[in-house]
Amino acid sequence: MHIMEGFLPPAHALGWTAVSLPFLAWGLRSMGRSLQAHPERRMLLGVAAAFAFLLSALKLPSVTGSCSHPTGVGLGALLFGPAAMVPVGFVVLLFQALLMAHGGITTLGANVFSMAIVGPFVSYGVFRAVGALGLSRSVAVFLAACLGDLATYVTTSAQLALAFPDAVGGFQVSFLKFAGIFALTQVPIAISEGLLTVLVVNAMARFNAHELRALPVMSLRAREGT
Repeated sequence: MHIMEGFLPPAHALGWTAVSLPFLAWGLRSMGRSLQAHPERRMLLGVAAAFAFLLSALKLPSVTGSCSHPTGVGLGALLFGPAAMVPVGFVVLLFQALLMAHGGITTLGANVFSMAIVGPFVSYGVFRAVGALGLSRSVAVFLAACLGDLATYVTTSAQLALAFPDAVGGFQVSFLKFAGIFALTQVPIAISEGLLTVLVVNAMARFNAHELRALPVMSLRAREGT
C-alpha cells in the first residue's frame, strides 16, 4: 500500500497529511499516557513496532503506483489500542521511506492514513465485535488482523481513485480497477497475516501471560480455556 514518492498530486498529498496529523497527535498523547502508567510495556511496544516494520517491508511490486505486503499493525492495535499504532506506524513508514525508498515523504500522510490509522482502528473494532459475539480469541485475532490488512488496501484503492478518477466512469470505476488489482495479491497475504498474528498472540500468551493479562487481547482468554 506504500504509494510511491511523487505519485499523488500535491493537493492530495497535502490533504492526506492534514487529515493524518490530528490522529498522530492523539496517538502520541495516548501512547505517552499508557507508557507513563505502565513503563514495563515499552519492550512489548517495541516488539509490536518491529513486527509492523518487518511485515510491511516485505513488499510485492504492483502496477498501481503502490505495492502489496502484510501490514503488521493489527498485533499492536490489539495489544495497545489503535491510537498507539498511529505514531508507531508513522515511524515505521518514515524509516522505510528514508532508508528503503519504500513509499515517500510527499505520500507519507496518505500512507499513514491507510496503514497506521484505518488498519489499526478496523482491527481493534473487529476484535471487540467478534469478542462480543462469544467467539474464541484465536478467531477474533485472525479476523482482526486479516480484515485490518484488507481495510488498509481498500483505503489505498480509494486514495488512488480519488487522485486518478476514470475518464468515463469517474471515482467508482477507478476504485474498482485499483481494488481489483490489489485483491489478486492482497487476499492471500491478508489471510497469511491473520494466521501469523494468531500464532504470535498465542505464543505471547503462553510465555508472557503475566504481562499480557491486563491488555485488551487477554480479555478473551477465558474462551480459550486458559
